[in-house]
Amino acid sequence: MDGSSEAATADATPGAGAPPGAPALIVLGMIEHALALAATWPAWDGRPIQVGDRLFTPHKAVRRIADHCLDHLAEMEDRLAGRTPLPDRWHGSAVLTPADLAPFTGDDLDEARSRLTRIGRIWADRIGALDEELLDRSPGEGWSFRDLAVHLGSTYYADSVGDLHDPAR
Repeated sequence: MDGSSEAATADATPGAGAPPGAPALIVLGMIEHALALAATWPAWDGRPIQVGDRLFTPHKAVRRIADHCLDHLAEMEDRLAGRTPLPDRWHGSAVLTPADLAPFTGDDLDEARSRLTRIGRIWADRIGALDEELLDRSPGEGWSFRDLAVHLGSTYYADSVGDLHDPAR
């Protein structure tokens, strides 16, 4: 983790004690929430949205959700295989790339739905295949796999862009 303000929100230490069977639902719920908000993002006016010391756009939110899920999926797979996970070299939410500033169109929304739905399904299938013991007493260093799922349940990235049809925005 990068120690940024993102670490204080999306990377906050998860709470233990999620009910059995819940890890998959937590990740899928985050994806569902993000996609519900993303349905409003074609209305984005092209100006980055400031949240604390970070700037967000619809593309950045989708990128961070996908990267965050991929990062922790790779971590889980490495730990299950007895390998040390690759070092964290992500820039996280600290970086706003030129691609993040592109208009967010209906086609981008379709792409986000395909990408995030698939990664959510992969996560749910993988974590759903683990028994309760492995969820809570996970191999290697780091959070338990149950806690990783709780951590991924953060809606920080999607909420940073929010509902662009909300007049209070």
